[in-house]
Amino acid sequence: MGPYDTETDCLAAAARAALVREIDADGAWAGHPVWREAFAAVPRHLFVPYYYVAGRGGYRRRWGESPDRLARADWVRGAYTDAPLATRLRDGELVSSSSQPSLMARMLVALGVEDGDRVLEVGAGTGYNAALLAHRLGDDGLVTTIDLEPEIAETARRHLQAAGHHPAVVTGDGARGVPERAPFDRIIATCALSTVPRAWLAQCRPGAGILTPLATGLLALTVRDPEHAEGRFLPTAAHFVPLRGEGGTASAGVPRAGLPDRVREQETIRFLLALTRRALDPHAACALWEREGMPERERYGVTVAGEHAWVWLDDPQGPYVWPLP
Repeated sequence: MGPYDTETDCLAAAARAALVREIDADGAWAGHPVWREAFAAVPRHLFVPYYYVAGRGGYRRRWGESPDRLARADWVRGAYTDAPLATRLRDGELVSSSSQPSLMARMLVALGVEDGDRVLEVGAGTGYNAALLAHRLGDDGLVTTIDLEPEIAETARRHLQAAGHHPAVVTGDGARGVPERAPFDRIIATCALSTVPRAWLAQCRPGAGILTPLATGLLALTVRDPEHAEGRFLPTAAHFVPLRGEGGTASAGVPRAGLPDRVREQETIRFLLALTRRALDPHAACALWEREGMPERERYGVTVAGEHAWVWLDDPQGPYVWPLP
């Protein structure tokens, strides 16, 4: 499959099988073998014809059409490592990537896709995630993926076609959804947001699920109606490229200056600081975190009610609640 020689295709098949075994051993899709089948079938290397590897002096490119046979082998093996791949840079800044496959697997399992579901993916990226969804559903027409940048959307479309899939690929602001393709049963974002776009709720069927990165976590919401949704964070840490457009989040670091050394590098305090950046002083956040027993991500949740949205610890009614934008 694709424009590569037989040796490359054989190497890719072996590397893909090894990646599937690695994710299998990690337990990412335990009880959900349908996703194992999808990862085994969809060739990731077709979605990353080139990518960038960080090193001394900056990034260097690996690409599948290198005249050097060994370089091509490095490219295809790298395409099937369980790691995120930098796929697009602008002025030295990462603007698009292919997520870590095991994290993608955990997110897709958590999304709870059922046969016949209509799914919206926000952040087309390389198109790989949309291909996994299309394979799982067995119907390309049930999948819609959107990206703000026309070049990224067009590249994803080409990659999907090369892999034999033709979902709807839309250029637009993901925070606004895709109303002409609604209603959706599931929405998954593969980019970091600062809040929950209200347009998503309006484009969901009652009972629909939304999975989106927020702060440094993954928020799983259940939609009650066009104005109400609620859910908790998954245990998994997640770091994504920010959404561009409405609802995007700044890439500034989490403020930790002045915090005690014993806590400033703790992942769960960093999560709380990112989650309450606009509402809670870092020192107050640290005191709360220690007082409440260093709460893990799954103790936090988000409620959306009309124009209001808030994040909470343990109970949506408080006492610990903070507003979201």
